[in-house]
Amino acid sequence: MSEDNFFERVYVIARKIPYGRVTSYGAIAKALGAARSARMVGWAMNASHDMEDVPAHRVVNRKGLLTGKFHFDGTNLMQQLLESEGIEVIDNQIVDFEKHFWQPEVREC
Repeated sequence: MSEDNFFERVYVIARKIPYGRVTSYGAIAKALGAARSARMVGWAMNASHDMEDVPAHRVVNRKGLLTGKFHFDGTNLMQQLLESEGIEVIDNQIVDFEKHFWQPEVREC
């Protein structure tokens, strides 16, 4: 599978993340049947910043840390976007991560 095809499949899932919810790079990778590709999901999120319809701010690491925040314009844009959706963030960590976590459906590839 080409990188472009993989990225597009990541974006399909990311677009489904509900407002006020988050998921992880690994959860997206697992849903795509590529459980060891969490880092590639991160690269896809980084490449999506010019795409207004991909909510990259809703994708965090498996512990709820905003590890992708340095790829957003502005000092705290990722945190501000999450907080505007009602998600509390303290020290780059989502408060009540389990409550806000959204599990994508695992698909057959």
